[in-house]
Amino acid sequence: MGERPTILIIGAGIGGLTTALAIARTGFDVIIAERAAELTEIGAGIQLSPNAGRVLAGLGLDAAIAAVAIEPKAIEVRSGVSGGTLASIPVGLFCERYGFPYRVIHRADLQTVLVGAVRKAAGVRLLLGATAGDLLRHGDELLVKLKGRHRTLVRAAGIVGADGVWSATREQVTGASDAAPTGRTAWRTVIPHDNAPDSLPVDRVCLWLGHNAHLVHYPIARGAAINVVAVVEEKWDKPGWNARGDYRRIAERFNAWPNEVKAIATPPQSWQKWALNVVDPTGAWSEGATTLLGDAAHAMVPFLAQGAAMAIEDAAVLADRLAASPGNVAAAFAAYEAERKPRVNRVWHAARRTGEHYHLAFPLAGLRDLALRAVGPRLVMMQNDWIYRWRPPGGDGTENDLA
Repeated sequence: MGERPTILIIGAGIGGLTTALAIARTGFDVIIAERAAELTEIGAGIQLSPNAGRVLAGLGLDAAIAAVAIEPKAIEVRSGVSGGTLASIPVGLFCERYGFPYRVIHRADLQTVLVGAVRKAAGVRLLLGATAGDLLRHGDELLVKLKGRHRTLVRAAGIVGADGVWSATREQVTGASDAAPTGRTAWRTVIPHDNAPDSLPVDRVCLWLGHNAHLVHYPIARGAAINVVAVVEEKWDKPGWNARGDYRRIAERFNAWPNEVKAIATPPQSWQKWALNVVDPTGAWSEGATTLLGDAAHAMVPFLAQGAAMAIEDAAVLADRLAASPGNVAAAFAAYEAERKPRVNRVWHAARRTGEHYHLAFPLAGLRDLALRAVGPRLVMMQNDWIYRWRPPGGDGTENDLA
């Protein structure tokens, strides 16, 4: 690829693609090895909060993302018992306070933007149908044999494992690849806008809270579809970590919820069921010139919608540390891990606590609902102010007041 040292990234998900774009600006060539023969996203929707938006804007992607994303009217929290609104946060407050909007986007649309930028970026190669095989150390370099469609030997100054919750790279770093089950599953479906029930709000993020379950829906695909995610307390009972879900099971689970929820959950439609597993963020992320990023290092429960955002933040910090120490990749990776761990650990635990609050039973659920109704939208938003106000190293060119 050239005379510059090469960083090999394992995995072409949102974290891996963002990392490639960020690192390519720091004096390294980048090779992305992706196991899949073609990139397809089946996760449907994703929420992009301001902390993630700053990083993507810094990579020159804000206009492209704005063209395919949606800025919903509000984030609305509603009772899964009464159907009443507990809190409504106008999304305009995010841009007013943080200088970046709160957006929702189809994962495939975000992936398309990132892949398009990767294919145009100088010094970046995306290899599909490629898996990392044997690894040998040769002085300061790592020699990695790629298998599959691309049989080649990569001479890398460093390796970044961005290969998700079931990371094979993590096994090389920690000696263990297992992720811990949470006792919850996520059921996902996408409803075409024309098939959405008339009672369903389609211009906002709606979060419905109930005992041992919650459901969230929001518009994606430029408003052409509604993304739906239902999270329930149940053990995973399938091989692998995702499977087709039986619509009768989810219909039964939500048959006593408000009419708007039943209108989503009870009709026969295609659902995909996912195991929710986590990776302890306090474990090792780096071993010499190999490091982990995103879910491979710290997969978390989705209750703050920060899983992808943390991977995007990781990308910015990792690139910054490599730029500061280009001649010592191992030291750069160690510095990245040290900088990221405290924040990620805090977000990881906050997401777990949030899930516990979402799924409360009476009478604690009643107290939670009273508290949400009592405080204004700004105070509800301020609970996570420390998450959204984060800035990437070096800033992002905005001068918004976060005081």
